Amino acid sequence: MCLPGTVEKVAERARTEGVSRRSFLATAGAAGAAGVTATLLPAPAEARGKGRKRRPRALDLTHTFAAGFPMYIGNEPSRRTLTTIPADGFYGQEWTFGEHSCTHMDAPGHFVEGGRLTPEITLSELMLPVAVIDISERARSDPDAVVTPDDLVAYERRHGRIPRNSAVFMDSGWAKRLPDEDAYKNADSSGTYHFPGFGIEAVDWLLDRRSVRAIGVDTLSLDPGNSTTFDTHVTWLGADRFGIENLANLGKLRPRGATAFIGVIPWEEGSGGPCRVIAYS
Repeated sequence: MCLPGTVEKVAERARTEGVSRRSFLATAGAAGAAGVTATLLPAPAEARGKGRKRRPRALDLTHTFAAGFPMYIGNEPSRRTLTTIPADGFYGQEWTFGEHSCTHMDAPGHFVEGGRLTPEITLSELMLPVAVIDISERARSDPDAVVTPDDLVAYERRHGRIPRNSAVFMDSGWAKRLPDEDAYKNADSSGTYHFPGFGIEAVDWLLDRRSVRAIGVDTLSLDPGNSTTFDTHVTWLGADRFGIENLANLGKLRPRGATAFIGVIPWEEGSGGPCRVIAYS
């Protein structure tokens, strides 16, 4: 929000003095990033070879928040330009979108009356070790493929036990279908979607045996697209857990050893919301 006359004053100053905000932000941003990195991130893991350390790696698991991004239900995000630098001295947009747009969180209150909403998600829940379950080969031939307990057992045999209070992400390879909305939703003639998700048996296994904190998918829904009862949503969110939908770049993430930082905004009364998800390993 700007006071009356602000736009005119800024535009006049930009014309007469120029705008030096970029240099200020570059300096402040570098200092801030260095401070956050030194404070929050773990030390780099030892690499093979005596006395050598592997350079830490950050991977963005977030799709660009874009107008027209496919939605499971509701209107797609839209935007309009409010001000421009040539006319007003600064650039700004107005966005219109639903809470469950693009890469986003489903909070427990999305499906559970009285369940926690985004402001109630604790900071410790937003920094979690990650296990990546790869079902991409099966999903290529079966768009209704789901993560099963057998997938989880096979993962643990190869990569070790799934940590308590971790995030388990499904890599189905589905994100590669974007930005083609029809391919991403994969609807049949009746309008039923066909894309992978978490099967209810896998959800029960993760809750009962590993006490996992979050699950995430590279599709539009935690449930498979053909679900009509949303058992995964009801059970997972009903256990006071949260989910993340429309993740990106999971095929580039190691199966084990990364930490996910889930940057959801604490939207007032939010049933979820768009977020920036970054994996650090």
